[in-house]
Amino acid sequence: MALKPHIKTRLYDPAEFLTDEETIQAYLAETLRTGDQGDFLEALNTVARARGMTQLAKYSGLSRESLYKTLSRDSKSRFETIQAILKALNLTLIPTIATTTETEANVRA
Repeated sequence: MALKPHIKTRLYDPAEFLTDEETIQAYLAETLRTGDQGDFLEALNTVARARGMTQLAKYSGLSRESLYKTLSRDSKSRFETIQAILKALNLTLIPTIATTTETEANVRA
């Protein structure tokens, strides 16, 4: 069976689906729950792109260049910088008690 030559595809960009605060909150919360620092920075970068880097730079007080550096996967970002970005996005980090399953998984690892 031959492929149709006229089918066009494009890369998947999760930023296209982060259209409201509830979706963004759930996306970042799940990333924090299941990922590492690099995963979280990458997810925060995706949220920043969804909201617009220029607007985020304006509200966070950081330059666009600083945002790109801070939100790169391998960055060693300062906590206050992440807090400024989250505040500009109208988000906060709120610790919660881990479920028994999560705690047991961490102990076994």
